[in-house]
Order: sequence, then structure tokens, then C-alpha cells
Amino acid sequence: MIPTLTVFTPTFNRAYTLHLCYESLKRQTSKDFVWLIVDDGSTDNTREVVESWISENEVAIRYHYQENQGMHGAHNTAYKLIETELNVCIDSDDYMPDDAVEKIVSFWNEFGSEKYAGIVGLDASPNGSVIGTKMPIDIKDSTLTHLYSKYRVKGDKKLVYRSELTRKTPPYPLFPGEKYCPLSFKYILIDQKYPLLVMNEILCHVEYLPDGSSMNIINQYKRNPRSFSFFRKVAMQYAPSFKERFRESVHYISSSIMIRNSKFLLESPSKSTTFLAMPLGIGLYFYIQNTSKKTVLKSNQKST
Repeated sequence: MIPTLTVFTPTFNRAYTLHLCYESLKRQTSKDFVWLIVDDGSTDNTREVVESWISENEVAIRYHYQENQGMHGAHNTAYKLIETELNVCIDSDDYMPDDAVEKIVSFWNEFGSEKYAGIVGLDASPNGSVIGTKMPIDIKDSTLTHLYSKYRVKGDKKLVYRSELTRKTPPYPLFPGEKYCPLSFKYILIDQKYPLLVMNEILCHVEYLPDGSSMNIINQYKRNPRSFSFFRKVAMQYAPSFKERFRESVHYISSSIMIRNSKFLLESPSKSTTFLAMPLGIGLYFYIQNTSKKTVLKSNQKST
């Protein structure tokens, strides 16, 4: 019998911290899940560690190894492999509260339907403090975009999606030499179809490690300009306000300069806004080129 939920974890050389997620999954009060580990080309002992866990037979585990593609490539693979109704990503340095699976499945069984994209819940630090703010208690559902732009919610939130939607939404693009594309790309597209059910419960404890992708967004920006330029066009197209569209335009211009795309204005989905944003976009380009500033920002949901 296929379980309701897939907990999937993209990982790259994280054998030393992956046990936190494993231990939390062993403690789950509901076993209505499978743990899918997408090993994105690890060169450490990840395979051996996971194989030892599989032999313990305490958690249903699927292990998939692939050549390194970056986090977004691992997400693409996960969405292809997932067979359950729902899925949730738990990063390799994060873990779930003991009753998280039970809460997700019970909540979805009571309120879920094809009218919703899934569930949005809370992230918390290891000490239990909610990351950012809780969500309004008087709303039943919302798109992720509106949570941040309309309801002024702050901080990372945990997303549980219907697998049919994550599978059908276009995959993240893979550009040669680049290893990161903002995960918000898919979330924005799903937002255009269905809202998420709001669940003010902690579903994940997150840890910001020095080697995490979220710890140095400036370097991510420099190393993956084509991916960021691609993403900014999508974000600009679906921006909920002029302010947001202008902001995305500034970033789009900066990334376009990095890849020497002289046709960026013609290719923009909002040419007038992009034209107005050019001075700031050029300024941002020079700032990024001349800074090594680190920004602690979880980048799997909110774009920078």
C-alpha cells in the first residue's frame, strides 16, 4: 500500500548531519510516509550510512544517487520519483517534530481536496522558536505569494504539496556550469492554480549551517546568473504589485549584465518596469561584483 506522504531530502556530502532527519523520522507517531533521499553526487560516505539505515528497517527509505546537478536538479529528480499523494522537502540539515507526519496526514484527510495545492505550515529553530511570524489565524487558505505580500507573513514556511502538481509543473532549468535555481520558481507557478491550506503548526526544525546553500546568497547569485535571470523573469511576470515587479526587475537587470545579455530589455515580460529599474539594476550589479557580504537567508521559498 502506497503511503500518503513522501518526505524527500536532497543531499550532497551531508552524511555528518543527515542522521538528525533520520532520528526524527524514526520517532514519528505516524508511519504513513516514505523517506526519499536524493544523493546529488556525494563523495563522502552518504551511501554507506543510508544503506545501514535501510538494513535497520525502521523507516521506509528510498535511496537514489545521481551525478551532481545542484539542489534544484535534485528536486527535479525527487518530483519524478515521488508516487505518494503528498510530498514535503526536509533539507539534509533539518528535522521534523515527532508528530509532524501525523499532523500533516490528519489535517489533509480532514480539509484537503483537489481545490488546494497542499498545506503551508511553520518552520522553527531547534529551540522551537517559530521562524519569522505565524500565519493569520482567521484565514483558511492562501497562496504563498499572498502570505508574504498581502498578509505580511515573514520567515520560512514549510510547504507540503500535492505530488500531482509538483510533477506536472515545469522542472527547474539546468544551465551548464550552474548548480542553483531559486526553488520559488515552481511555487510561483503552482500559486497561479490553487491556494494552500494554512496550518499554524510547526512541521520542521531548521538549522543554518555554514555550508548550507542558504548561508551565502551573494555567492549563489554570482555563480548562477543564468538561473537567477530566468527566475526573475518568471517572478516579474507574476509579481502581485508594481513594487514587487520593480524589485524583480532590478535583480533581473543585474543578472542579465552578468551573463552579458544585451537583449534583456526586449526579453523582459515587463519592459516599461525594467526600463525604469535600469539605474538600480546596474548599481546592484556593481555592488554584487564588489562584495563578499554573507546573508543568512533560507532561499528555498522567498526569493532574494
